[in-house]
Amino acid sequence: MFDEYAEHDATALAALIARREVSSGEVLDAALARAARVNPTLAAICLPMEPMARERAAGPLDGPFAGVPFLLKDMAQDYAGVPSPSGSRALRHWVPDRHSEVVRRFLDAGLVVFGKTSSPEFALKAETAPRVWPQPTRNPWDPARTPGGSSGGAAAAVAAGIVPVAGASDGGGSIRIPASYCGLFGLRPSRGRVPNGPDEAEHWEGASSHHVISRSVRDSARMLDAIAGAEHGAPFVIAPPPQSWADAIARPPRRLRIGFSTRSPLGTPVHAQCVAAVQRATALLADLGHHVEEAAPAVDGPDLARCYVTMYFGQTAAAMARARALTGAGDDGFELETRILGLLGRAVSAGEYVSRHARWNGFSHALADFHQRYDLYLTPTTAQPPNRIGELDTPPGQRRLARLVLALRAGRLLMLTGMVDELVETSLSRVPFTQLSNLTGTPSMSVPLHWAVAEEGGPALPFGVQFIAPFGDEATLLQLAAQLEQAAPWAGRRPAEP
Repeated sequence: MFDEYAEHDATALAALIARREVSSGEVLDAALARAARVNPTLAAICLPMEPMARERAAGPLDGPFAGVPFLLKDMAQDYAGVPSPSGSRALRHWVPDRHSEVVRRFLDAGLVVFGKTSSPEFALKAETAPRVWPQPTRNPWDPARTPGGSSGGAAAAVAAGIVPVAGASDGGGSIRIPASYCGLFGLRPSRGRVPNGPDEAEHWEGASSHHVISRSVRDSARMLDAIAGAEHGAPFVIAPPPQSWADAIARPPRRLRIGFSTRSPLGTPVHAQCVAAVQRATALLADLGHHVEEAAPAVDGPDLARCYVTMYFGQTAAAMARARALTGAGDDGFELETRILGLLGRAVSAGEYVSRHARWNGFSHALADFHQRYDLYLTPTTAQPPNRIGELDTPPGQRRLARLVLALRAGRLLMLTGMVDELVETSLSRVPFTQLSNLTGTPSMSVPLHWAVAEEGGPALPFGVQFIAPFGDEATLLQLAAQLEQAAPWAGRRPAEP
């Protein structure tokens, strides 16, 4: 049953269900059976919702994905009556009393939600190993490695064939990074394209967007059609596309001018296979008739990174305060690294925060100037292959120092010692390319075009490439992705059984 189930993307499954060639319950059975087979190893699903899913699958469903099994991300995708831990012990038993708007739209599309996927605490890392759960999430291509983060559970579930598409979100690369690590397609929509409410108007100052990680481009296009559009009370309304994204991908893109770079904006090393992924992409793009040349926007990479982590610190402090208010959690409700980030967030003055946020506008103008000359900007999605499980754990000596800093409440001292610049390089050197899209609010995507062995004796791993488009132009990205998917299909590439 799995082989037949895995051959179909969500669009095809919905068509089979609509024609009554298979029932929603039977498709759900296949998804649950696959989850039972691989989830004990991969730990992609952290919160099963089988009883709710079976009840929903038994009833009449409507929408473009009616009856298709689906997983939500355990971060800002609240389902009424189901715990929403956000990867944190502090919120392990907190239960929202209403759906997030994006979840309501997923349900209106007819999807059958049967669980939530793991995310790092408050979506703060590019790996998924929250200590609230017994084990880290693993990459189906190499279970010794991470699937990335923060939508790591979603990517692992799709790559392993549990579902063809899963809910995800992206505040600094959290759709694109795990899509790259797991050989999948991941589109991050423009700021405001998909709602963040009702609890927030703009998540992470508008840097974060909800969408999905998928195996096929058409699933992502049709899902965006289903969930896009401002909600009541949204801070601004982004212009809708002239036609549906599903219709747009039926046509190839115009001849595009594409600028590319393989240099890290932080000046840090880029793995040879990440460079090779871009080289493969440029050759394929040229064969398809596009104009490709080396060029990059005039953005100060280290400055953008400092602006990003300033927001990151502040958002961590705010997330911790919210969790404390909701549950009364103490310090032991949060991971040590999260507590340090929160301490740094509380050490940033309001004036510093506003000044850093104001600099985002300069990055947007620099990227817009670049887009006057080039339709798209191409880079590696990541600078390094996925790290091994435990590789990025804080060493014991640093953990002892962190506890001392917390006890002394020496956040401001850390800010003055240059620790922020060190933290920027440590945390972003593996993934330095994705934050530009978040701070500028532009749409971007990771496309899986290259597989290679990252180190001698290891399995072949996927290496994605990133494209960034001007604000509001998801159509060009999706059209190009569909063209690349046809020229170099990836859906048939599957990891070995974990």
